[in-house]
Amino acid sequence: MKRRTFLKTAVAATAAGFTIVPRYVLGGDGVTPPSEKLNIAGIGVGAQGAVVLKDVADQNVGVLVDVDYKKAAGTFKTYPTARVFKDYRVMLDKVGKSIDAVVIATPDHMHAPISMAAMRAGKHVYCEKPMAHSIEEARVMTRFAKEKGLVTQMGQNGHASEGTRQIKEWLAAGAIGAVKEVHGWTDRPGTPKRPWWPQPAVVPAEAETAPENLEWDLWLGAAKERPYHKAYLHFVWRGFFDFGTGALGDMAVHNLDPAWYALELGAPLAASSVSGPLGKESYPAWQEITFEFAAKGDRGPLKVIWHDGGKLPEPPADLEGKYNLEDNGILFVGEKGTMIGGKGSSPRLFPTKLRREFVEPPKTIPRSIGHRQEWVKACKDGKPADAKAGFDYSGPFVEMLLVGNLATRLQKRIEWDSENMRATNAPEAEGMIRKSYRRGFELMG
Repeated sequence: MKRRTFLKTAVAATAAGFTIVPRYVLGGDGVTPPSEKLNIAGIGVGAQGAVVLKDVADQNVGVLVDVDYKKAAGTFKTYPTARVFKDYRVMLDKVGKSIDAVVIATPDHMHAPISMAAMRAGKHVYCEKPMAHSIEEARVMTRFAKEKGLVTQMGQNGHASEGTRQIKEWLAAGAIGAVKEVHGWTDRPGTPKRPWWPQPAVVPAEAETAPENLEWDLWLGAAKERPYHKAYLHFVWRGFFDFGTGALGDMAVHNLDPAWYALELGAPLAASSVSGPLGKESYPAWQEITFEFAAKGDRGPLKVIWHDGGKLPEPPADLEGKYNLEDNGILFVGEKGTMIGGKGSSPRLFPTKLRREFVEPPKTIPRSIGHRQEWVKACKDGKPADAKAGFDYSGPFVEMLLVGNLATRLQKRIEWDSENMRATNAPEAEGMIRKSYRRGFELMG
């Protein structure tokens, strides 16, 4: 088009009431217009929260909340125009109307109170794993999100992986025959060669003065009051009953997810545990938890065994010498052979003969655009079911895992009544199933 012709066309368009605007406003190839961006508040942004926000940085991350401004300084620098707060409650009160969704990556004990406060305010929620610190929390969060029609997602990235989908498709195709037993494992909370955090953790005998950059009372949040000590943070809080859920909450969320998904396990009938000694207020150095599941659909009853602290399942006899069980993984024992997976990678079949003869079935499960990306898209589309690790999926899964923690903490077999959320043989579990909360941080507000 000649310049004179272009100018005539532009003048005519303006006269007709049209306005020519830059492409960054309208959008276009690779450019998202502001009107189509999700307005996100990050809560707990000094560590894992920063990682999650990086994955959604193409949206409008306009609000940041952290109780430790020094720890969060790098994230504040990444989003220099974002408004910053120390208290999520103040944030929701002051700028809640300007945000669509929250990303929560605090210690475990604050996942539910913050998620519920955000959902009461009508916000979509991405909550790091495990989404809840108690079984009741998982149940309440799941129900409330469904009632409000909000989009949720728990931070279990592997659920969006190719490997997880392959495991489900291959098992359905009979790759190893009927599954009789499943094992999942992790090296956390640590081994002599690779310590992650101390368990059992030692409760400090003396208090320390909290650093000026940390709002200790807000960090404690829903947990009972106690004096500050550096032994509780950062990251090491996972080992304490009041703050974390141990290695089970940290890694079984990832490593047992393929079994929960592929076998549609549902609530366990019972859970029992063998472990190292418990701390006064903390989980043991290692544990092996056996979950018992009833027959369902075409599959028979089965056991799922969780191992942590460097404990491993017995390697199958058909595992060739050049293959070793890695520090994290899952193993399915079937009538015809064994399947090993983990970390979202493609599963591997044993023995060699089975692997060579197996024909991979068609890919019938839709593939994910990415764990966090599917949450963003589901928020924009208003379709909670499109976030595949939403609370309707992850809530019952976390409930099942936390029954295992009951078995370890009480050092007894737990007979579980899921419908009534009750350990039928352990009334002493009630205070762990349903927690108490400090005033101002209650689950229901």
